[in-house]
Amino acid sequence: MTEAEPIVVLMTAGSREEASRIAEMLVQAQLAACVQILPEMQSIYVWQGEVQREPEVLMLAKSTRSNFARLEREVRSLHSYETPEIIAVPIERGSAAYLEWLASSCAS
Repeated sequence: MTEAEPIVVLMTAGSREEASRIAEMLVQAQLAACVQILPEMQSIYVWQGEVQREPEVLMLAKSTRSNFARLEREVRSLHSYETPEIIAVPIERGSAAYLEWLASSCAS
């Protein structure tokens, strides 16, 4: 694995507005080349011993491994959740042109 390795970071937010604020910050700071915000979904999870059912939106941020620590810090500073979901998965394959654009769009 290299620091320039492309990743997708999955995050949830409690509203479209919150997701938009986070997405814009990530792109403007060059911590993500692109952030997609998917429509509202229902999340069911256990929090503090209770089953919760809440509407959320999903964000998919295209970034690089070297940006993850800063991306996580910045998202936590803006996020309304005590423990936001911030999960990175590697991109196994992608078109060369897209991956070059992704890397050039992210701060190194």
